[in-house]
Amino acid sequence: MGSETDACVLVTGASGYIASHIIKQLQEDGYHVKGSVLSLSEEDKVKRLNDLCPEAQFKLELVEADLTKPESWEAAVKDVEYVIHVASPFPQQTPKDENEVIQPAVDGTQAILKACVAAKSVKRVVLTSSCVAVGWGPGPIEANKVFTEEDWTDPEKLDAYGKSKTLAEKAAWEFVKELPDEDKIELAVVNPAYVMGPVLNGSQCTSLEVVKRLLERSLPFVPKLNFPIVDVRDVALAHIKAMTAQEAEGKRHLIVNTNMWMKEMGQILAAEFKQQGYSVPTMNCPNPILFMTSLFNRTVKTILPQVGKVYKFDNSRMKDVLAITPRDPKETLVDMAYSLIDGGFVKKSKKYKGQNASDAEEQKEEGEKTDEKKDEGEEKPKENGEVKEEKEEEVKKEEEEEKKEKESDEKIEETKDEKIEEPTEEKKEENTEEKTEESQPENK
Repeated sequence: MGSETDACVLVTGASGYIASHIIKQLQEDGYHVKGSVLSLSEEDKVKRLNDLCPEAQFKLELVEADLTKPESWEAAVKDVEYVIHVASPFPQQTPKDENEVIQPAVDGTQAILKACVAAKSVKRVVLTSSCVAVGWGPGPIEANKVFTEEDWTDPEKLDAYGKSKTLAEKAAWEFVKELPDEDKIELAVVNPAYVMGPVLNGSQCTSLEVVKRLLERSLPFVPKLNFPIVDVRDVALAHIKAMTAQEAEGKRHLIVNTNMWMKEMGQILAAEFKQQGYSVPTMNCPNPILFMTSLFNRTVKTILPQVGKVYKFDNSRMKDVLAITPRDPKETLVDMAYSLIDGGFVKKSKKYKGQNASDAEEQKEEGEKTDEKKDEGEEKPKENGEVKEEKEEEVKKEEEEEKKEKESDEKIEETKDEKIEEPTEEKKEENTEEKTEESQPENK
């Protein structure tokens, strides 16, 4: 990350899933961090935030502020140089009146920007928007379409949350554009895809749902859903980079790693957790069964419009401008799953070993494999004396072999001589007579 600095940064919605990671990274980077929370009396949330970075150069400063109370932001932004505005109302269920979500998001964003202008110390605001504000909706997607920061979603095609993110971002751009020169502040926007990864804040949120449902096997099959995903740690880093990068000012930044089918996620989790007692589904659910299930399952009904659809987003600015290389999606999923189990969001099975135990076993296996390879053929480097002795032994062996070969040849010759018989006296006489007769001329 960047160099250490004593600049003060305000992170709104400090106890949220993304915000907690931002605070941790900012503190590790040496920043003086303020965090806004709805109430300082929530001891568990306050303790978790204070424990994010125990060795921080500056202790985390928490302040109370509410999106529905504009006056609460004046004290929050005092003496602040940067504001990372993450706070956003997110309904656990579809609200009867969507304005219950939209108005706090839009009005709260404007209230914070107004407080930043009044403070006279704020240089730049980084706003957390969403890829939903770039490209989403129930309709068909143009073939081979890749959404970029130039694209905008029609808010009327979105649910309450999507509409709130889109309208809040539009309101922020409009607000900054209309500021007089003497009140100008910089604005950069981060548009993350589906955020996944380990949980630090200990609170339930919709980002946890997919992995949670897979681990709990809430359905024996997985819907044919595709997600543009990104690691929460990369999202946090993107906010910090967008806060100081000169090229980020006045721009949107799509933060996305890759597209994954829910089935692929299931396969990754099954490979890691099957031996630990979790029966993760890995087969796609036939559409007719999914449709029948949606008749009595409200959650399934809400996902039907997205079945089979693939939203692709261009992450060039993430890699080129913010200089972020996305993490391995397997690491994202596995780390998230362990944090859900360890954090109590998913029940621990009797066979559960935990991530540290799993890592230790892998290291042990690797060590055993290395030892086997050494036993099979790896030799220790030889000293000069050992090399000399080996050469002398080789010469000695060669001389012995030559001597043996010579002796062997001599024995063979001796054997040949023994096999040639010496002529007897009788045979000598016979041979002499034969020769005499042969030498006399015939009588006629």
